[in-house]
Amino acid sequence: MSLDDPVVITCSISGVIANREQCPAIPYTPQEYGEEAKRAVDEGASMIHIHARKSDGTPSYEIEDFAAITEAIRDAVDDVIINYSTGTIGVPVSKRIEYLRACRPEVAALNMGSMNYAKYSRSRKDFVFKMVFQNPFEEIVELLQAMNELGIKPEHECFDLGHVGSLTPLVDMGVLKAPLHIDCVMGVIGGIPPTARNLAAMADNIAQVPGGPHHWGVIGISRDQWNLIATALTLGGSIRAGVEDNLYLPDGTMARSNGELIAQARRMAEDVGRRPATVAEARGLLGIG
Repeated sequence: MSLDDPVVITCSISGVIANREQCPAIPYTPQEYGEEAKRAVDEGASMIHIHARKSDGTPSYEIEDFAAITEAIRDAVDDVIINYSTGTIGVPVSKRIEYLRACRPEVAALNMGSMNYAKYSRSRKDFVFKMVFQNPFEEIVELLQAMNELGIKPEHECFDLGHVGSLTPLVDMGVLKAPLHIDCVMGVIGGIPPTARNLAAMADNIAQVPGGPHHWGVIGISRDQWNLIATALTLGGSIRAGVEDNLYLPDGTMARSNGELIAQARRMAEDVGRRPATVAEARGLLGIG
């Protein structure tokens, strides 16, 4: 690794599961999204991943909320890549396509397979929550066709090795255009366990997807995030941090802002001789435009 090998740092700015009682840094209003985005960009983030919320903190899938948040971020920073989530339960594909069509982010995340999705508490000996996260091929293809039409780059969120394997037939069908932008999501109960060996296996499988080399990164959930970020950096991948994924710094203290989490990720990149990609470099690495 070297300074000539820049890393795309994404900030997962809010998520939809945690709330302010758990972490005061989670933004609710568009102004707060803008302020948090500036903190993240100032520390090295080149992409902001957005789950929309209403001003009371409840999740939103409405055009007006995505638009207001995006406008606030654009007003707060000179330039950054905007990435919308499309992952949810119980929201029709048509509604998700509506906000993509209306707001036209440069990137949109796309979950690559169905799975059990849960959080487990060892102290309680029970699940904090558990659900079935349905992402059938029919919905994946419908979202991909819309993204292709709108000129939006898909970010393929792969929670297991099988999800990586699901990319190959879509490339063969022509609905996916290489090179791809793929993220390995690790640390969710029901998905691949969050170990360095498993991330290396995911990276090896990504290298076998036709049309490469592809750009890839890691999304580490909960406190395993920091070990996964260190592994991705040494393997040549990109990284994501932010209050959606993990609220805590490596020493166990709660982050006071997304900027603190991004600063830690940036320092880890610099420690292995890599630097944050500029926004222009990130667009090139992700194959945007």
